Amino acid sequence: MDADGLTFACAMTVEERIARRLGRTAVVGLGASKGVPEGRLVSFGIAGALSGELAVGTVIDATRVVDESGAVLWEGEPLGASPARTGTILGASRIVDDPAERARLHAATGADAVDMESGALARSGRLVGCLRAISDTPTHRLGGVAQGATTDGGVDVVGFLRGFVREPAVTVRAARGARRALRSLEKVA
Repeated sequence: MDADGLTFACAMTVEERIARRLGRTAVVGLGASKGVPEGRLVSFGIAGALSGELAVGTVIDATRVVDESGAVLWEGEPLGASPARTGTILGASRIVDDPAERARLHAATGADAVDMESGALARSGRLVGCLRAISDTPTHRLGGVAQGATTDGGVDVVGFLRGFVREPAVTVRAARGARRALRSLEKVA
């Protein structure tokens, strides 16, 4: 994978720290709430599986990004990251944490995984690739992990702890999945 001239756009600071090994980075926040940087962009970070075929830790080197209606926002060649498999990313406008909603979106769009940044980056017309590691499966909810993410890419410790108190087992499983996905991104980087 030739990273020369690319900006690796990440939702969270923890993803951005890993992406630095590849070159230029930008923290864009959840859903690219901080704006889309200039230049040729790679959407880099974690994603939730929509397909039960994807194990936690699998890295997707996307060849397509679609919206919730299934419309193609971007299509291109994979970046050639190793280890990774090709697939389709759904760019959602929100965290999709309900198993029934994930199944519906997979059936409606054919997407393998979902994130909140790839759609916004694709709409800029400057997306050249998408590397996403699976942090959770369609049948497991995120619990406090979803409540611990801030829109600017940081961590809301109080939100995470509230979610943990409400759903400790769910939150611990999701945190382990996120950690495994981040380790997979480190291997790519």
